[in-house]
Amino acid sequence: MSEALVRIEALTKAFAADAPAAIQALTTTIKAGQVTGLVGPDGAGKTTLMRLIAALLTPSAGRVEVLGLDVATQGPAIHDTIGYMPQRFGLYEDLTVMENLRLYADLRGLPDSERKATYARLLAFTDLARFTDRLAGALSGGMKQKLGLACAMLRSPKLLLLDEPSVGVDPISRRELWRMVYALIDQGVGVVWSTAYLDEAENCAEVIVMEAGRVLYQGDPKAMTATMQGRVFRVAGAGAERRTLLARALTDGQVIDGVMQGAAIRLVMAEGARAPEPAAIGAPAGATIEPAAPRFEDAFVAALGGTPKHALSIPERRTIGGDGAVPVEARGLTRRFGAFTAADHISFRINRGEIFGLLGPNGAGKSTTFKMMCGLLRPSEGAALVDGLDLYAAPSAARARLGYMAQKFSLYGDLSARQNLEFFAGAYGLSGAKRRAAVDRVIETFDLGPYAKTNAGELPLGFKQRLALSAAIMHEPPVLFLDEPTSGVDPLTRREFWAYINSMVGRGVTVMVTTHFMDEAEYCDRVALIYRGRAIATGTPEELQRSVRSAERPEPTLEDAFIALVEKSEAAQEAAA
Repeated sequence: MSEALVRIEALTKAFAADAPAAIQALTTTIKAGQVTGLVGPDGAGKTTLMRLIAALLTPSAGRVEVLGLDVATQGPAIHDTIGYMPQRFGLYEDLTVMENLRLYADLRGLPDSERKATYARLLAFTDLARFTDRLAGALSGGMKQKLGLACAMLRSPKLLLLDEPSVGVDPISRRELWRMVYALIDQGVGVVWSTAYLDEAENCAEVIVMEAGRVLYQGDPKAMTATMQGRVFRVAGAGAERRTLLARALTDGQVIDGVMQGAAIRLVMAEGARAPEPAAIGAPAGATIEPAAPRFEDAFVAALGGTPKHALSIPERRTIGGDGAVPVEARGLTRRFGAFTAADHISFRINRGEIFGLLGPNGAGKSTTFKMMCGLLRPSEGAALVDGLDLYAAPSAARARLGYMAQKFSLYGDLSARQNLEFFAGAYGLSGAKRRAAVDRVIETFDLGPYAKTNAGELPLGFKQRLALSAAIMHEPPVLFLDEPTSGVDPLTRREFWAYINSMVGRGVTVMVTTHFMDEAEYCDRVALIYRGRAIATGTPEELQRSVRSAERPEPTLEDAFIALVEKSEAAQEAAA
């Protein structure tokens, strides 16, 4: 039986006397030699618990022991025996990889006699030896996370705390991170991995599911998943009506969760409920309903009470029609940075009322392509068009036709939610009664009323996403560009977000989105996979999955297809070189 690295007894942490405690009377243990997953919705207390274990916070009540040391009185000793990788990239972007390692070695007090061997070991382990002179700010998302992991491991910790290490990281880099973590487990290290990707929870030996500072479940994730047997169904054959069908099905009291799954939808039923009836959920003639294998995410959402029934939708307003122009088109988009070509003659068309996804590994050219399509980066060659207008020949007219939501929260943190909306309404050319009506409409639609006077920087993450989306659509654009819009948010918030998007698409809005969540890519009608600056595959999620089907992989997931297609392209380019 594994020893307990961390013992927590009746732990409570409150940051203000008049606010609910972030951690409430929590008792648990964390074992050595395994990965323990820490999952829960935004605000559940995951990061607070991590910081308490790392002796960066002291308990308000109760006790935390790490490797037999009390966090309240022996913090410095704990810091010497653990590794901690915070949620946000904590390295210095204007220092190189090697300079960051040296700085952290100084901060961690690594003896000079051990440094050369330690650097060599960590650079080999993370495959960063080729990039020691590269600035950290110039690294891809996956490489940044590997560097953060290397810095956390300088003192060969017995306990490694990783707070959402794979946020913003592509599927290939995520698998690399897991490979490295399992290598540490083989050396007897205990790992706590906090994550918003619930498929990752299935890789853990044990999970701790938290909500409102309490533990809802602790144990084998497979055992939690097994509780959902017979409650999950796949509805196929709805065609273009699938988004409407999903919204209708979620109003059924027996349906506790539902998501898009390519051309089908996936429904989770309440405990004890029968299989969904086609008539009860409004399925069209010819639709089929079949049992589906449960996933950990199904059990997680069920444990939290299911998708909130108050999920909001965009009110029925004008339907956006077409004037014959293609809503979004890339014509041979190319971008060079000196001798380096980041995007190489990329072309695609997006139809009216379609969701089009841009996928690709970190550093593959996906973000460069997206920025050119948004008018944020001028192409070296080619053209980006919105409703037939060239973003660079007629920038003002083209940009008035689109809404843009940035990957990072880009609103003004020291302005209230209402002040931000009023500012952006003015930026979009709305004034007077139209401006007041637009601000009031999105506040009502996104349920921002209770936070209207709260500074944007102080909003919970889910409400920050609502505010950013409301600012992007308040002028009712026919085209919407979303750059990793749900990075780092929990599954319930993602579902709410996509309910908004599906409602807008139903009115004819055209959406282009980048994402690293492969289950989120299932909401797309079509996707383009970008690698080494080129579009190596374009099609529906199902077409990409079918293209990699084999005897060894009879039912590939979209993540399987992503990785297989990148590897196939890599092999072809190496053979041609």
